[in-house]
Amino acid sequence: MIARIGLLLSATIGRWIPEPFVLALGLTVVTAILALLFGFPPVEQLDAVTGSSSLVPVPRTSAAMKLLDTWWSPGLWKFLGFSMQMSLILVTGYAVAQSRPVRAFIRWLSSLPGNTAGAAAMVGLVAMSTGLINWGLGLIVGALLAKATADSLERRGIRTHYPLICAAGYTGLLVWHGGLSGSAPTKMSKPGEAADVLPASVLETLELGAVPLQQTLFSNLNLFVSLGVLALVTITLYLLAPRKADQIRTAGDLGITESEEMTVDPEARSGILAIAFNLIIGSALVTGMILYLADEKRGFGSISPNEINATMLGLGMLLHVSPASYLRSIESAVRGCAGIIVQFPLYAGIMMMMSVSGLMMMASDFAVASSTPDTLPLLTFFSAGVVNFFVPSGGGQWGVQGPIALEAGAAAGVSPSKMIMSVAYGDQLTNMLQPFWALPLLAITGIKARDIVGYTACVMVIAGIWMALGLLIF
Repeated sequence: MIARIGLLLSATIGRWIPEPFVLALGLTVVTAILALLFGFPPVEQLDAVTGSSSLVPVPRTSAAMKLLDTWWSPGLWKFLGFSMQMSLILVTGYAVAQSRPVRAFIRWLSSLPGNTAGAAAMVGLVAMSTGLINWGLGLIVGALLAKATADSLERRGIRTHYPLICAAGYTGLLVWHGGLSGSAPTKMSKPGEAADVLPASVLETLELGAVPLQQTLFSNLNLFVSLGVLALVTITLYLLAPRKADQIRTAGDLGITESEEMTVDPEARSGILAIAFNLIIGSALVTGMILYLADEKRGFGSISPNEINATMLGLGMLLHVSPASYLRSIESAVRGCAGIIVQFPLYAGIMMMMSVSGLMMMASDFAVASSTPDTLPLLTFFSAGVVNFFVPSGGGQWGVQGPIALEAGAAAGVSPSKMIMSVAYGDQLTNMLQPFWALPLLAITGIKARDIVGYTACVMVIAGIWMALGLLIF
């Protein structure tokens, strides 16, 4: 029943929602119109003669000019550093997944399951576990493992239900925002990082201008939610496996004969000196993270995207050994950054228009008036799930929705850490119905989105209930 609902939702959403870039363009126009119609509240003006004050409307021409000027600069360029960080998270994780050691480990894992149920459970568990480390790594490892496992079962004469195993490979995107590469919590771990995304009015509501990871990723709330989702989704995937032979649809049944094979270029070899330099720099990058974590003044609580990316960069260089091989994998991964590169400036412009026009404060006031301190995180969680359909990037979504959530939380007396995770959970939840980040998996496995969405919808429902429960308990 749930699978049918998921298929129906996928068909209707896919029919009516345009491409993410077109949505970003449309949201920019809609935000500008709303800002001019409802933003720029009257300003207080003091009468020099009577000494009395009155509210004077802001001329629409002046409002339009200020809006355009702010959007043009610094608005569009507010997220330049942030967009580079998110691009690096994708490509460095992608490159690690393409290395020979990781691929050898994937081949070994793929030989372990003996049926569809075990295969789906294993693929899902590995995809989610690696997704908690790095979402780019989890996405690619999940896809590669799904394909390799299905191929292994078929070679051993075991018919396997390909759509379920491919759906399991995508579940890393169901937990990623509660992991080490989560955009919202890592971007809020340092004052300088938070200032890259949030306007000054929101930064003033934060103690010390930042929220340490001990209060977000390593909090009891996130440990409860993330570990619980890991267990529940693994069990759910196992139980979703068809029991009857006539219900199983193999890759061949779906007409899938070949799909994109991500391999390391055998010709991508480097000289001994180049390899030595590569290993020295890679080791230095990984060692830097070890020293960072050992420093009492920094440690886990202040890990930001910069530290994550430096470590993944070094790890990828070490695993590939050859700098030429590593560069080939990066070149392959860069194709997935197109959406980030062109959409983040638009998201930044949207955030700045909402801030300068007063729309952000209005949205915050509405959220507070429509909820209580107990229900505000849940309202934020569900709204973030909806927003993810229109802004299918965790970083972009945090830039747009994060300031509103934190303003509302400050007004309602809800901790910034809980509001951050409310947005994070909502964003990751509806990835199971949003096909934007599934494109690499679809290319690697050859599967169609419509074939997996029923299963991803099922795990979404289970995970969503658990996330909501966590927000109510903690």
